[in-house]
Amino acid sequence: MSITRPVLIISTLFASVSSAASDIDQALTIQDKSLSASAKSQKRIDSSDERIQRLKAEVEQLEAEVDNLSVYQKHLTHLLESQQQEQESLDSQLNQIQVTRQGLVPLMYHMLDGLKRLADTTVPVKKTQRNERITRLEKLMTRSDVSDAEKYRLILDAYQAEIEYGNKLGVYSERITINSELREVEILHLGRLSLIARSLNGERYWQWDSITQQWQTGETGIKDELEKAYQIAHQRLAPDFITLPVQRIDEEVTQ
Repeated sequence: MSITRPVLIISTLFASVSSAASDIDQALTIQDKSLSASAKSQKRIDSSDERIQRLKAEVEQLEAEVDNLSVYQKHLTHLLESQQQEQESLDSQLNQIQVTRQGLVPLMYHMLDGLKRLADTTVPVKKTQRNERITRLEKLMTRSDVSDAEKYRLILDAYQAEIEYGNKLGVYSERITINSELREVEILHLGRLSLIARSLNGERYWQWDSITQQWQTGETGIKDELEKAYQIAHQRLAPDFITLPVQRIDEEVTQ
């Protein structure tokens, strides 16, 4: 009996130790599982927080875009209003242009008639060139590919040329009819006051007579003055005083 009791005590102690160890293992296992679950939960929390932050950033970006779109919409509204006002202004201007055009076209034809009268009734300075210009303008008036503004500008240029004929000393070559004979001559003009023709050899001179509308034999006594005038017109001599015969005036016209 004395031997059996220690063995029983040891067995009981061993069983207790084994049970305690088993409980510890279970506790450690539970702790590990808890830590693992905690870590997973933390990861889910972290992941959720990241998504929340991304969503917040997206919301802020969308709000900024909405603000920008609102500003842009207001800009487009003002722009549309401005375009509508401009369209109304353009429509009004087009109507005015149409009215102006209806008056401009007849005016241009009257101006062409005026150019013809100038070419037919005044001293025939560059007569051929002037007639050719008028013919070109008449043809131009019927062309649809040329604007009325351009037509009007060219007619004004023709009038400007007429003005220059009246206040300049100039010289040019032309073929004229003298005593029913066609001659190649060099013509000198001082505005519309004096129109002189000289033969190419420089030996003969003729003067335009506005009353008879013909070329008359020029004065021989002023040949040196005429030659001087030609030299000045050719810019071979400096400008100087010159003596030239002037046009006769029809008394009936002046009365």
